[in-house]
Amino acid sequence: MTPIELYRKGFKALVDALGYADAIRFIRQFDSGSGDYTAERHQWLDSLTLDEILADISQRQSNDNFGES
Repeated sequence: MTPIELYRKGFKALVDALGYADAIRFIRQFDSGSGDYTAERHQWLDSLTLDEILADISQRQSNDNFGES
């Protein structure tokens, strides 16, 4: 059995047992992702001040509550 055949049969078995959505959720648990999150996080955040971060949080909270009673 080739690796592709194994993947397809294994995924079909998961879908049959769990349903499509839960099979995807199961597979995602084992995805280690890619890149270096720590280095990327420094690129995103090192140039921001605490005041800028707090202002962004406040803005997002305001947008999330827009239109709610």
